[in-house]
Formats: sequence, structure tokens, C-alpha cells
Amino acid sequence: GLCLLVLRVFIGVHVLLVSCALPDSVVRRFIVRVMCSVLGLLVRQSDPQLRGAGARVFIANHVTPFDHNVVSLLTSCNTPALSGAPGFICWSRGFMELGVTGSRAELVDSLKEYSAHRGNPPLLLFPEEAATNGRAGLLRFSSWPFSILDEVQPVALQVRRPLVAVSVADSSWITELLWTFFVPFTVYQVRWMPSVPRRADERTEDFALRVQELLAMELGVVSTRITAADRTEHMKRLRHTSRLPFAPGGGPGYGTSAWALLLGGPLVPSSLPGGAPEDVRVVAMAQQVKEVLPHVPLEVIRTDLVQTNCVDTTIANLLEGRVPFFPESKEDEDLPAPSTSQAAAASGIQGTVAAPSSKPATKQFAKSPVERHLSLQERKRALYDYARR
Repeated sequence: GLCLLVLRVFIGVHVLLVSCALPDSVVRRFIVRVMCSVLGLLVRQSDPQLRGAGARVFIANHVTPFDHNVVSLLTSCNTPALSGAPGFICWSRGFMELGVTGSRAELVDSLKEYSAHRGNPPLLLFPEEAATNGRAGLLRFSSWPFSILDEVQPVALQVRRPLVAVSVADSSWITELLWTFFVPFTVYQVRWMPSVPRRADERTEDFALRVQELLAMELGVVSTRITAADRTEHMKRLRHTSRLPFAPGGGPGYGTSAWALLLGGPLVPSSLPGGAPEDVRVVAMAQQVKEVLPHVPLEVIRTDLVQTNCVDTTIANLLEGRVPFFPESKEDEDLPAPSTSQAAAASGIQGTVAAPSSKPATKQFAKSPVERHLSLQERKRALYDYARR
């Protein structure tokens, strides 16, 4: 593996030089594709006759940081740089710099202007806006790529490699590149699908959802409603809960099978018994939400947690009124007894530090979103302090 890595780094420099020296053409794509096969990047395609059949926008699922490079080996296309500082790194990775640093509306206007010139290559866009391993489902598609033109062509990408997982969560593009050079080969399967036009009076969000469903069916995965922002929050929570003593599972296993398959992590928490880890985890999360919002019935919390599988999302849903409920009476507002682990921890330090009898309970549901947010943050800090004691 190390010998392959050193050799392929040397060859990769030559691939970059050839890509820069030759103009975009069939000859250049053939030469670079052959050289990439030496690097261990094997590219296969299905239904090439459908490729570029009048469509000016390609829509693909996102698996690795090099998806756009792989597709560009098969056909001429450009992918705009949506993040990261412009410069040599952005250019060398094959992104197109538009010079737009403002809102998405400005980006869409710039891409519309780009697509209006028939001489420009088609656009290759990734509405998921974040990479997953592609084995469980698709992240929810953003709607802005579907507001550029009224016809798009879906492209289904599947990646597999031996020994090492594809698109491990929180890994950088450099790490992914080095692993690609290290393993014997990485196979990219590109499947071209027929173009999909927008229906009459179809909203952009509905158009995006319909294309997402078509891609999910082609890949044999589910079409989720998890967004790239949810993925980012989930990874932050995993990093945070791994350092908290009361975190369910005590580490990165805090997540469902769908999350684990999407992000390349373990399927179930390692510290939970194999009998019913999902039920135990939901009960633990419901206890956390109940401690933050004691006036919310526990059954309502559990029902929403089954849907969201996220403590923060459930708390936000309850605070913002997206989940209707009847507040419990004053007698029921007292917090439930501490869990077994918390009781043991409290008894262990009873001789030296007096554990707080209860946490401050919200006696009145604030009407202002700002007040609710401040109250939530205050209760979270109190909960963390209590758990650390």
C-alpha cells in the first residue's frame, strides 16, 4: 500500500500536468482516463447513448470529493466551486470559479447566464451538497440547482473499493485522495439516465423531490429528508456527545442505522445490548428532552424522536410549535427521577459534593422565540453542569 501510494503520488503530478497542458477534447479525456486507471481510478459507465442528450444540467448524487473529476473523464462538464477559497487548489481540483461570493440567488443568476451560452459545457451539480457513502439513502436535494433550467439529466454514481470505506464522515479530500492511492483500486460506476423535464406549473421543490426519487430508485436506496445541514449538526453532536458522560452509547455510535450507513459509521451504539438498542436509545434521548422541556408529555417526545432521531431537532420542533401538545399539569412538571447511571454517580460524590436536587424547570412557556432559545441554552448548560458533577 505504501509503495503504491508513493508511486501514484508521482504519477498523479504527471496527470495534473497533462490535464493542464491539453485542451478539453476526446483525446485529452482518453489519455487522462488511462492515466487515472494507473492511479487505481477505474471508471465504468452504463447507457452512454443517453449522455448529454440535449440536457445542459447534470444532477448527480455525491459520494466522494472527486465525483466531478470522474464524470469529466466521460464527457465535457463544469462544476462550480460552492465553498472554499478560490485559487490554485480550487482550480487544480477541477472546479469552475464564478467569482460569486454572495447569496445563492446570485449564484443561480450567474449559472443561468453561463447556461445561456450554448458554447459552454453542461453543468454538473450535486444537490445533496454533502458527500455520503451512497449505501443507505440520498440526502434531501436542495432546490436551487433545479431553478437554473427546466430540464435536467440525472446521473447515478456508485463507488466501491476494497479494504477501506468510501467517503468516511469528516474526512478531508486530501485524506480521501491518499486512501485512493493506497488501496489497489477504486471503481466508479456512472449510470446515465434519461433527461427529466419540469412539468407544467411544477414548483422547484417538487421538481427536486421528483428527481431525487428517480435517482434513489435507480441506486436502490431510500430518499431521505435529511439535509446537508442536518448532517453537519449530526457530526457536531457526535463529536460533542463523545465527551459527555451521560451521552447514550458514550461515543460515535450515537446514531441510527440510516445515519451510520450514510456517514460510514458503526450501525448501533457499542455499549448497548444487542437485544433492542433502538428502544433503549430512544428512551435515553426522550429523557434528555424531558429534562429540558419538563412540561411536554413524554409520549409526545418519544413520538417525535422516532421521526427525527435527534434530540436538538425534537426540542426545536416542540419550541417552535411544529409538534402540537397539551402541557402537563403543574404536579406533572417535576422532573423524573435520575437514571440509574446518574443516581450512581450522584451517590458516589454524595460525601463531598451535594448534587443538585433538581434542575430549574420552565414554569411558563415563553411566547418569544428569542426567550425560548435563551431558556433552552440555559437549561442545556445546567444539564451539562449537572452531568459533569
